[in-house]
Amino acid sequence: MRSIRSRTLLLVLGLLAVGLSAISLVSYRDARHEIEELFDAELAQQARLLAGMIPADMAPAARAALQQALDEAVVGTAGAGEGEGDAARTQGHEYESKLGFVVLDDRGDSLLRSASAPVAVLARLLADRPADAAGPTAAPAAARGLDAGLAGYHTVSMPDGDWRLFVLRDARDRQWIVVGERQDVRGELVGRITLRSLLPDLVGLPLVALLVWLAIGWGLRPLRRVVQRLKERDPDRLSPLEVDDVPQELEPVVASLDRLLLQVTELLARERRFLAYAAHELRTPLAVLRIHAQNALQAPDPADRDAALRQLEGGIDRATRVVAQLLTLARLEPDAGNWHMAQVDLLTLARQELAELTPLVLEHDQELALEADGGAQAEQGEGGDRGGREGRREKGADFRLVADAPCLGILLQNLVGNAVQHTPPGGRIRVALEADAKAVVLRVQDSGPGVPPALRAKVFERFFRAGSGSGAGLGLAIVARIVELHNGAISLGDSPLGGLEVRVVLPRSGQGEAARA
Repeated sequence: MRSIRSRTLLLVLGLLAVGLSAISLVSYRDARHEIEELFDAELAQQARLLAGMIPADMAPAARAALQQALDEAVVGTAGAGEGEGDAARTQGHEYESKLGFVVLDDRGDSLLRSASAPVAVLARLLADRPADAAGPTAAPAAARGLDAGLAGYHTVSMPDGDWRLFVLRDARDRQWIVVGERQDVRGELVGRITLRSLLPDLVGLPLVALLVWLAIGWGLRPLRRVVQRLKERDPDRLSPLEVDDVPQELEPVVASLDRLLLQVTELLARERRFLAYAAHELRTPLAVLRIHAQNALQAPDPADRDAALRQLEGGIDRATRVVAQLLTLARLEPDAGNWHMAQVDLLTLARQELAELTPLVLEHDQELALEADGGAQAEQGEGGDRGGREGRREKGADFRLVADAPCLGILLQNLVGNAVQHTPPGGRIRVALEADAKAVVLRVQDSGPGVPPALRAKVFERFFRAGSGSGAGLGLAIVARIVELHNGAISLGDSPLGGLEVRVVLPRSGQGEAARA
């Protein structure tokens, strides 16, 4: 069952039905018990009333007259004809035949009885009693089964139904009074009381179901309003929902939907930016590659063909670098969710990255050095013993910080690679690390032409290129984004080597966007 209304209605009505059934069962049992007690009390009262009205010293003539009056009253009521008989019958009750009494003497002989006296029931009761039930009473009473143990209440099963008897022993007048009634009299009364108690519930349950259905529908109306707003929205409309008077229970749902719409909007914006960047940056390299390929196919001279192929190879390298930078830039977009913040030793990471860049430095006939707190750590390049030489870290220097190691690797590759491209052959590149209690400072210095102060604020913009370099203008933009993600700072200045110095300050705690992501 997927409907909230149907499930809630079924649950409420089920609980209501179970509760009413339990209450009705308890009420039925209590009513039955109280009715049994009431009828038993009436039997005892009738027996004591008969005992007081029929003394043992009552004259036989008076007893016979009383019995005759009882018989004539029943016969007159049952045998009356039209007119008078109908009036007489209306004064009676259908339960009269189910009620009766009998008065016995101490020997068990009937002294007085009603027309519906439970004689057969009494005989059945005496027959069902054990033979040794008669106690040490008078011989005549014991012989007929009338003993002191017979007094009290008894339930006897008969073919026409169960009978409830009350036997009273009048010791002063030495007589027995037996009053009885059929059990179905009590059962009918209990049934009627129970039916009248349950009938309003049975009749009212459909009405309650209708009211609960309408109440649940009214309660779910805000949810339907939210659903209707979502259905009416254009697929391209990703702005937050505009729903007034949102219930407290729906506020987290609406807030989550708004947050999801915002994330989808940002995701689509990132995709559009990436496609725009890719289209912008790859259009020219691909056109150039096509021209180089055509020149290589059409060149009649092998030397010209080789030159075109070399140019084609260079164009492929540039396109590869542009694609790699575009992918890196897409990875560094906000909420990309690819951050793995952990403790990183920047000195160890710098050694690894510079080792990978060694072939590029050697190809440009340049010198690369790594220094930590002013102490030379590694120098690589052409000539002398500098190639591959690595020193020892100064004692006490700590370059550990919380950061995303792949991002810092990309930062070093871009800074050093940018310095290699803009430094002439024979030039120098130096990577210096400094540390204090709160941050680690990275400096990348070169002996190239540098960047004029007027352009230093623009070099961090995407696709901005200064000079005749073959880059895509994304290197420093990627570096700036990584520094921003780590809540750091980046600045440009003049290098002691004569060119440009890039200074990056990275806090040790790494409390930036990457850490929050």
